Formats: sequence, C-alpha cells, structure tokens
Amino acid sequence: MTATTTTSTGYGAATNRSLIEEVAAGRFREDLFYRLVVAVLTLPPLRERDGDAALLLERLLDQVNAESATEPGYAPKRLSVTARKLLLEHPWPGNVRELLNTLRRAAVWTPGELIDADDARDALLPSPATPAAAAPVLAQDIPQGIDLNGIIDRVARHYLEQAMQHTGGNKARAAKMLGFGNATTLRNWLKRHGGEP
Repeated sequence: MTATTTTSTGYGAATNRSLIEEVAAGRFREDLFYRLVVAVLTLPPLRERDGDAALLLERLLDQVNAESATEPGYAPKRLSVTARKLLLEHPWPGNVRELLNTLRRAAVWTPGELIDADDARDALLPSPATPAAAAPVLAQDIPQGIDLNGIIDRVARHYLEQAMQHTGGNKARAAKMLGFGNATTLRNWLKRHGGEP
C-alpha cells in the first residue's frame, strides 16, 4: 500500500510505509510528521488496481515524450502491442514510479519510434522478490480450479526471457539452451508467448 502525503508547501511525497506506525515505532520523527502532513491518501498497490496500469501506460508515456521533446534527435515513442502486453503482465512491485522509470529507460534505449517487446523487457529491472507467478507450478490446487494455459504461458515466458537475457538476444544460442532444434522453433515460441512483436 502506498500513502501519498500532500505537504504544506504544496509538494507531494509518497511512501510504501504507514508513517503513523513509523512515528509510533520511533523510526520517523514525530515533529517532522506533523510539519509535513496536510492530507494522506492511501492507495492499494498498482498490481491490485485492475485496469489502472493500462491507463497509466499511455499517460506516463505521454509524460516521457513531453519531458524528452526538447532533446536533440528525440522522436516520440509508442508501444507495440506485445510491449504493451508484456508491461501489463508485470507485477510492478515499485508501483507507479517503477512503471514511469521503466518507460523512461525504454524510451532512451529504443532507437526508433516503436518500443517493442525486447525494448520493454530490457527496460524492466529484475525484482529482488520472487513474483507470485513463479510460485511452484506443481503445487497448484486442482479442486480450486487452475488456469493451465496461463500457467504454461507464464512458465514458457519465464524461461524464454531467461534464455534470451543469458545469451544477449542470440536466438541460435537461446534455442540450443532451451533444447529446441533450431532458432525458428524459438521464434515461434517467442511469438506465441509474447516475447516478440
């Protein structure tokens, strides 16, 4: 959960901790808390707000394009369908700030106008925490119902991404690493599981 605080100076600050609990525990100065806090808005994490990431992607990419418009040689960026899909499936543990900074990195690193899935993947930072999607695949509760296609897709995407990162995007080496007979098979898997535009 993120708490956004509006300060008396009109500027905002955000934290993923409860400042009231931090003050009570002695980890945040009480006098500073009362000086800064005018209003507190508590928001659930981005991953718990269905549909928000889709809206934010466009708005934040517009912001990145506006920020970079005066840079020499900068061309406004747009997202490919597969890049958009990849970004929407990311859990965003760093919330909106992580999403914005990922778009900034993608915009800087993308030579053309279209941010493709590889550009978006390269812009994502590895998460120090294990994502929920990486939970043990064989420990799923069948009586509760499972999405087998979704599980297969997540597992395939995970290992495809790992192989492509490990080989620096060399499809022939990645195909061999994954036990595919050739790079064409790998390309088909990448297209099927959202790894290529």
